[in-house]
Amino acid sequence: MIDISELKQHMYDVVGAIHDVHKELGAGLNEYCYQEGLQLQLEESGIPFQRELSFHPHYHGREMSAEYRVDFLCKDNIIVECKAVTERISNHRAQLFNYMRLLQFPCGILVNFAPQFATIEHYFLDTERNAVIGTDGKIKQLL
Repeated sequence: MIDISELKQHMYDVVGAIHDVHKELGAGLNEYCYQEGLQLQLEESGIPFQRELSFHPHYHGREMSAEYRVDFLCKDNIIVECKAVTERISNHRAQLFNYMRLLQFPCGILVNFAPQFATIEHYFLDTERNAVIGTDGKIKQLL
């Protein structure tokens, strides 16, 4: 069973960097501006990351030509998906959940920079239950 409190602690400094970006840039900018700000903040904070990490899904053990890009991969196992939208929709979560499932990474953060106060959602891949769970330990999506 996964340890949610340990994973939340693992994500703590990344979440802090997200808050720092929103505090300085404010609301209402486009997604790319926030992504660049987050890149600079992660660099300044010494948090290891890759931006625009591309990957190919596999089918029956074979790599497909389809390509996806993760906004940020932090600390080798935290996926950060950035949005700057008026309203988050289920497709935004589904995108993050699919990345977590396909890459088998335990931590995912969905951030929406557009509102006055950034909204940050934390999710965890529970391979034992074959599900993505929230910080409350409840299943958000079966895989």
